[in-house]
Amino acid sequence: MNEKRIALVTGANKGIGFEVARMLGREGMTVLVGARSEERGEKAAAELTGDGLDARFVRLDVTDDETIEAAAKWIETEFGRLDVLVNNAGIAPAEASVSPSELAVAALRMTYETNVFGVVAVTNAMLPLLRRADAARIVNVSSELGSITLLSDPDGVYYPFNLLAYNSSKTALNGITLSYAKELADTGIKVNAANPGYTATDLNAHTGFQTVEQGAGFVVPLALLPEDGPSGGFFTGTEPLPW
Repeated sequence: MNEKRIALVTGANKGIGFEVARMLGREGMTVLVGARSEERGEKAAAELTGDGLDARFVRLDVTDDETIEAAAKWIETEFGRLDVLVNNAGIAPAEASVSPSELAVAALRMTYETNVFGVVAVTNAMLPLLRRADAARIVNVSSELGSITLLSDPDGVYYPFNLLAYNSSKTALNGITLSYAKELADTGIKVNAANPGYTATDLNAHTGFQTVEQGAGFVVPLALLPEDGPSGGFFTGTEPLPW
């Protein structure tokens, strides 16, 4: 099997996902650039390769079971295992950025298909490969807007952001993170949720005040945790956040 650690990053053709892939590549990993679009995924992988990193494109739409299963089979054939899974793919549809009473259920479903169900589908497909690694890491890219504690504080800065679909999808993702961490507690696999912070990406029309490098810098440490690192937590980098 490949001696390098193998890392799969979903939604890695741009934004935080691309930068996470770059940083993991600089750590000496073989990075698998998961993307729906072959054109954009190949371009991203080529850019990383041009920087001297070991990067491969893998077509992966987290809402499409066929591409998920095909990706898992390809990784098994090529590498035999997976050391790191970063569930980064996420959406915040414009039609879901309305008040709760105006939210169409279709927009809620759309958000959950990627941010929630997609994470479960990809994680379940990749778990057999992660179990073959010596000390695998799963990182779910969440948000501070998934913290009920922060959202429910009337004096806090997050209180006004009442985005039912996006916020609740990240709250659900945090719960999913804890569930997997509990199931895998007796293995070497660590599962954590990462908050990259308000980062300028397509997700927020580049209104975030952080760069993608800064945002990715809060995600990558959880992919590099040592044996005595935490599991089942919610962090900005290594700083715990309240659920």
